[in-house]
Amino acid sequence: MDGTVLIADDDRTIRTVLTQALTRAGCRVHATGSLTQLARWVEEGRGDLVITDVMMPDGNGIDRIPAIHKARPDLPVIVISAQNTIVTAIRATEAAAFDYLPKPFDLPELMGKAGQALSRRPRRRAAPDADAVAPLADADTSAVPAGAGLPLIGAAPAMQALFRMVARVLNADLPVMIAGEAGVGKTMVARSFHDLSERAERGFAVLTAADAGDAAIAAAAGRAAGGTLVIENPTGFDAAAQARLIAMIEGWEAGSAADRAPRIVSTTGPDPQADVAAGRLRADLYYRLAGVMVAVPPLRARVEDILPLARHLLARASAQGLPERSLSDEAAAMLRAHPFPGNVRELENLTRRLALTAGASAITETELREALAHATAYGIPAGMGIEGPSSKGGGLAAASVTASPPPAGARLSDSVEAHLQRYFDLHGDALPPPGLYDRILREIEKPLLQVALDATGGNQLRCAELLGINRNTLRKKLTELNIEVARRRKLM
Repeated sequence: MDGTVLIADDDRTIRTVLTQALTRAGCRVHATGSLTQLARWVEEGRGDLVITDVMMPDGNGIDRIPAIHKARPDLPVIVISAQNTIVTAIRATEAAAFDYLPKPFDLPELMGKAGQALSRRPRRRAAPDADAVAPLADADTSAVPAGAGLPLIGAAPAMQALFRMVARVLNADLPVMIAGEAGVGKTMVARSFHDLSERAERGFAVLTAADAGDAAIAAAAGRAAGGTLVIENPTGFDAAAQARLIAMIEGWEAGSAADRAPRIVSTTGPDPQADVAAGRLRADLYYRLAGVMVAVPPLRARVEDILPLARHLLARASAQGLPERSLSDEAAAMLRAHPFPGNVRELENLTRRLALTAGASAITETELREALAHATAYGIPAGMGIEGPSSKGGGLAAASVTASPPPAGARLSDSVEAHLQRYFDLHGDALPPPGLYDRILREIEKPLLQVALDATGGNQLRCAELLGINRNTLRKKLTELNIEVARRRKLM
């Protein structure tokens, strides 16, 4: 490896480690803890590569990149940062950084990136417009608010790959399908495609299977005009609703209202192609929604993120008025070893519970064990999040929470409350469409009738007796809800 590397980082240890590693590799190194000093070196023509931290005592490393490129168009910049959020990844991409690595970084990976950058010099990059870039000392090209408080954090390779993918396609006019297990944060990723994009000031709407009528779909499309329409779990939409979605998208593709067409972002289970094969999702709808596939990893695939996430969630709970808490070393070790079948949503519920119930500022191993036992007793880990691949019938259940059967002793009302709360959460600051009471009753009524019919072998008289309603009332409801009845004979 040959070349001169300029390092800017306020951590003396990191400067020393990088200086030694790059020197051994054959490079000349200048290291500083000041962005001002880095600016002087760049303006003097020194260096073939810049490696810079983001948060520095005298500024923000990403903010300086456009001015570096103006002064030295061929000078590549690698960003390293402990701010392991999707915002940092997007800002580094928008500022045309050569690459971005989260701290703690893998030294061989960073050396490999440095080697790639040096081997490609001089880089052919057109200089930005002079009026578009501020002087090196105070450049600021942040297209994303620096204080954006999205809880999408993670230094794990799987999350960094996700952040890079989002950054690459953030402002593309392609539909995005976000796949993943329940509770991994698909809704947050979907929201980030709006909040961090050029459409952020335009309309935004969420469409769920519970709001899949003609009027509701048209209203959601109207609210999202020119902005973003999020379709939660299209697998949960019935055949008629999926057909309506296809017709709506075809209308936009025809160009009659292309200027007002929103970008479509959908969320689904971990294997949407299996849903297509099983007939739960129409293939023609899938191909219209999956312009870009983004996979959100489960928490077990990024174990190194569990403790940073937990501390972030505890800090957020404190900012929302709950007691300030931290994790004891023993509790931290136990938390890291937990499998988290409910993913990030399970971790969020767990941290909020501990913030309320812990007896002191430091959460103990015993308190964590009790909280985990309480969650398991009520089936919470298996039931957090949205869109299980086996969701049937659409509606509120498929749009909000898919839960495993609760263990003995668990209350039905707890599961129902979780479903309803998640449904309200999906609409953000807005309220669900009017008519919620009747809509929820219909969602509960249909599966109740189907299960009762199945239990009685399709015998409507016995089913009516089981439910405690008149047989004629049962028949009327079966017709209204389009429930087919297949009478089964008992085999002797």
